[in-house]
Order: sequence, then structure tokens, then C-alpha cells
Amino acid sequence: MSIRIAESVEFSAISCRGHTASILDFGGVGNGKTLNTAAFQRAVNELSKYASDGGAQLFVPAEVFQDIKSWGVVDPLPSYGHGRDAAGGRYISLIFGTNLTDVVITGENGTIDGQGITILAPVTSPNTDGINPDSCTNTRIEDAYIVSGDDCIAVKSGWDEYGIKYGMPTKQLIIRHLTCVSPYSAAIALGSEMSGGIEDVRAEDIMAVNTESGVRIKTAVGRGGYVRDVYVKGMSLHTMKWVFWMTGNYGSHADSHYDPNDLPEIKGINYRDVVAENVTMAARLEGIAGDPFTGICMANVTIGMAKKAKKYPWTCSEIKGVTSRVVPQPCSLLPDKGQDKWVTCDFPTDTLPIDDLKLQKCSYVKNYL
Repeated sequence: MSIRIAESVEFSAISCRGHTASILDFGGVGNGKTLNTAAFQRAVNELSKYASDGGAQLFVPAEVFQDIKSWGVVDPLPSYGHGRDAAGGRYISLIFGTNLTDVVITGENGTIDGQGITILAPVTSPNTDGINPDSCTNTRIEDAYIVSGDDCIAVKSGWDEYGIKYGMPTKQLIIRHLTCVSPYSAAIALGSEMSGGIEDVRAEDIMAVNTESGVRIKTAVGRGGYVRDVYVKGMSLHTMKWVFWMTGNYGSHADSHYDPNDLPEIKGINYRDVVAENVTMAARLEGIAGDPFTGICMANVTIGMAKKAKKYPWTCSEIKGVTSRVVPQPCSLLPDKGQDKWVTCDFPTDTLPIDDLKLQKCSYVKNYL
């Protein structure tokens, strides 16, 4: 006679599904040696049958389900192959997905081996973005520590005519409590793939150390799309090349089929409560001739220049905006409204849906002999 024991396992989720199963139910073995591809495929095939019945949830217990021998590990040298920008293989992101809904990645501040949101990449390696929200709605990135050779967070929404045709913007994005180290790129970049549109981005409590720029906007003629209603509050920056950087002539195109008459719209870019030190140049702001970047607002900004700083801390062209209580004095295209006409560059006070999200406690009953 056998005795079956039931054990309840609790976990957090956006919503508790009506159907739940464990990868162990489909033959998964978490010993770090067994190949579990077939088990995961069986699980997905079976649980997808409940898509019209409230969905299903696959529970993967805290064991090792990846056989390292099945995944090629590239030694530091030599590495060959072919990627978008140059020779060299392109390896997919450790956490990657498309057409996803209801996704939460949590952890106890562990290194990103599947347990947390600390990302460490070689600072001399290009194209090592930390997190890329691309064509996402209602997203929150919070309490992340990222060391990168590229942008710590790069916000995107499609490239040239393909992004315009697909037409899925990134919007309602919250970035909060970010710490970034990126000597050759930005703490937060908007673009350059922004042809589907980027709007309603709210970034606060941002710390960057030894990073090329704070928040950078990248676009070009032929991109189309827009970047608008961006709000940044509370940046603490140490050892920077630029604090503010906007580029209207950024780089390459997907192919030769883009429309050179598609001009991007950049407007409503707000910064407030920024403190920076050891900065080479306060700002490099370059709009597009005949298509200026407008609605730029900077308030309560103090920038301490480096000993070998540029002679002119601001360079500005094809932009329009206002400033208040900004040091050093901005360029003439960003007139200072003075103490009596305090410009606040208001940060939104309304709540986005993602901040109202409450994780539910779900459970899975595990049976074993």
C-alpha cells in the first residue's frame, strides 16, 4: 500500500490561475544534469488548452533545470560569428520574451542567474544593454543595479518604417530606484529605435556613477514616431561626460526603405531635482533642423563641473524650452525664468495602473508518494 502526501507550495503572482501544474508533473527533473526541454514543451502544450478557461500557471520549483552542457559557453577569447553591427555571435538575452502579458520578475537582490535584478556586464563590451522595454505598456522597473557597456535601461518601440507600421508605443513606464554604472553610455536612453512612439515615462530616484550621460534621447531623420511626456525627478550623478544629451542625428537605419521625410516629434521632456558632480559638460542638446525638440523643462539642477571641464558647458541647437534655478547657466535657447517665476517641471501625481498592482498569494498542491 502506498501513501500519497500532499504539500502546498505558495508563491506570488499577478493573478492566481484556475489551473496550476508543476514542471515535475511533466517529467521535469531538477538535478542540473537532465535535459528538460521536452518536459517544458509538454507542460506548455497541455496548459495552453486552458487559455480560454482562465489560463493556467506552470510552477517551477527552486531546483536546477538547465543542463549547462546543452548551452554553449563562449570563452573570453577567441569568439567569432556574425551579429548586426560586426562579426561576432549574438546570444539571446538571459530573460527574453515577446507578446507577453502579466509578467513579474522578482528576487532578493541576487545576481541575475535567475534569482534577482542585479545585472553585471563588461563595461568595455558594446551592445550589453541592461534592460530593454520595447513596445511595452504599463511597466515598472524598480530597485535595479546595473553595470553595463551600453545603456543601463534602453527604452524602444521599433525601428524606422517597421516600427511605424507596427505602431505599438512604449508608454506608462515607471523607472524607480535605479543605480547605473556605464562609462560609455547612458543610465536611461530613449531610442534610437523609437518609431512606434515613446510616451509617459516617469523616472525617479536615479543614481549613476562613472556613466557617460544621465538620460539620453536618440533619434534621427527617417525615424518618425515620437518621444513625449517624459518626466525625470531626483537624479544623483557622479563623474559624467554629459548630464543631459539629446541627439537628432543618431546613426544607422534598418535598411534603405525608410522615408527621409518621416521626422520624429520630441516634446515635453522634463527634468527636476538633479545634482551632479565631476561633470565634463553639462549638456549637449542637438535637435533637427526644421524639426526642433520642444517643451524642454529643467528646474532645480546643480551641476558641479570637473577640473578639466569643457570651456562651454552647454551646446544647444534646434531646441526650445525653459529653465529655472539651473547651475551653470544654460544656453540662450533655454532661458532662465528666475526665482520669481519658479518653473517646477511638474512630475505627475496621478497613479499608473502598474503601481496599483497587488501580487496575490497563490498555491500549488504537490502530491508525491
